[in-house]
Order: sequence, then C-alpha cells, then structure tokens
Amino acid sequence: MSIEKGPFAVRSALFGGRGDVRIWSLLAGEASPFTAILSCELSPGGSVGPHVQEEFPEVVIGVEGRGEATVDGTRHPLSSGDTVHLPLGSVLALENRSDDAPLRYLIIKARG
Repeated sequence: MSIEKGPFAVRSALFGGRGDVRIWSLLAGEASPFTAILSCELSPGGSVGPHVQEEFPEVVIGVEGRGEATVDGTRHPLSSGDTVHLPLGSVLALENRSDDAPLRYLIIKARG
C-alpha cells in the first residue's frame, strides 16, 4: 500500500546510498511537536546511506516491502508494521532487500 498525497520529491543516492527515494510530505500545517510526517518509497535494491539524526528524533514505520534499518550498527527488520526509534545523535541506514519491489515506510519527526 503506497501512501501518496500531492507532489513528491525524488532523491537519488541519498546520503551516499544507491537508487531513488520518492518522498511525499503528509504534514500540511503546524502540528507541534511534530515537524514532519513523510511517506517514502525506496527503489528495489536501493539503500539510504548512513546519516546522523542531527535535528529531530524520528520514528520509522514499515508500510510495505522487505527491508532493513541499521541504527547505531544494530540491524532491525523493516517490513509492514515494524517500527524503529531514532533518538538524536543516532546513525541510520536503510536497505531495500527486494530486487523487484519498492520498500515503503513512514518517517515521523518531532522536536526532542
């Protein structure tokens, strides 16, 4: 199930990864303490390279597909219903473990 609303941005090789990530912003206005709610789709076989959570803590929620989130060196499955918490300062990388289907996930960011 894809969650698409309005226009989307495409980021290629995000944080040194491979493939494309399509990103939809789902938060239309002020909703403090939340700063962003993003619907993301990582291309088959794609990855998002390691990056530090510098501004906001995040929660990543798997929606569809077969992936993996690595947080501070620890691997976590990222499929439908899987949730990963990212406190400030943590390092995240994502992998789509499928060669023929996208990995779909939500990112929720909030003030710490």
